[in-house]
Amino acid sequence: MLDAGGIRLHVQRTGPADGRGPHATIVLVHGLLTDSLASYYFTVAPAFAAAGLDVVMYDLRGHGRSERPPHGYTLDHNIDDLAALLDRLAVTGPVHLVGNSYGGTIAFGYAARHPGRVASLTLIESEPATAAWAAKLGRILRRVVTELAHNEPDAIAWITAHRGHNTARLAKGAARLARETTLGRDIPASRVLTEAQIRAVRCPVLGVFGGDSDLADQVPVQRELLTDFRAIVLPGHEHSVLVEAPATVGGHILDLVRAGAGVR
Repeated sequence: MLDAGGIRLHVQRTGPADGRGPHATIVLVHGLLTDSLASYYFTVAPAFAAAGLDVVMYDLRGHGRSERPPHGYTLDHNIDDLAALLDRLAVTGPVHLVGNSYGGTIAFGYAARHPGRVASLTLIESEPATAAWAAKLGRILRRVVTELAHNEPDAIAWITAHRGHNTARLAKGAARLARETTLGRDIPASRVLTEAQIRAVRCPVLGVFGGDSDLADQVPVQRELLTDFRAIVLPGHEHSVLVEAPATVGGHILDLVRAGAGVR
């Protein structure tokens, strides 16, 4: 547990097991509500450490084992948490940021605010914060609050029957977070980026999308806005591409990191 500017965050850090010093730091940022650092810990993090990277992953405020304040869940709060976390860990060099879903929006916001501290950026099923993004998150979170937080027994029964007990357990945690905090109101009200701020992100950016996800429509948008952008679209996958195809996703991220670090 680490105090990151007034909030305690749960952090896991791992690196090469053979005694070698890591050649770069990679920071993994997870998504909203049902997600936690576990989605990296059990997928790509071990391979990143074995490849010689210093791997930092953490639970967002309100998620996993991190502290859950009743309010303070805007995008800026999460970007501030990431900045404070890296300061407290004394990570001074440019980092390779990886964000899944909402985590990618946080990572992009950090890169826009601290361009000199980001070596590369990977957005897994994610997009920068725009007015359209805020409106979409508002619709999603209103549905969560209405169907899950305020009608939890019926919602959990449906999820258990159709998605299994583990997903139902995660959904119960999401219901508590939505019910006990202002997250559902704060995120849609977050400050978003202008087109000029998005275009100003000049580090290499990799977009990874499921071919059956509506976020794959972001590929031409990001390609037009970003000067150094490439995309990987994986057919047959939707929003959970990180968990469904970790070896493929992790391999593409390692290619990006190795190219930036000059490592084969």
